[in-house]
Amino acid sequence: MQSMVKIHSLDNVAVALSDLAAGETLALDALTIRLAQPVTRGHKFALQPIAAGEAIIKYGLPIGHALEAIAPGEHIHSQNAKTNLSDLDSYQYQPAFPTLPPQAADREVQLYRRISGGGGDPQ
Repeated sequence: MQSMVKIHSLDNVAVALSDLAAGETLALDALTIRLAQPVTRGHKFALQPIAAGEAIIKYGLPIGHALEAIAPGEHIHSQNAKTNLSDLDSYQYQPAFPTLPPQAADREVQLYRRISGGGGDPQ
């Protein structure tokens, strides 16, 4: 089973799919990452150096920024990163559903049942 996932090709972080130990070495694409700290399942760690103030990219989008330099393999948490979401903004899950074309009105169909059990057009 895979122990981590890089969600988007532009991401500079990966997400642990299971609890990972400090010192554990992970391979992803051409990268080899040695974890500096333990990383709990569902938490992020850096795949490349992230400078203080630089964007933390997940889902291919900036989700936050580094408060200090973060080395590859370091756990990303509230002490070394800050979200880009405003404390004043309210976010709600509102999925966008596609608009479907209108369905045809009910139609009357005249059929007869054949001796074999199938149906047929009376004309």
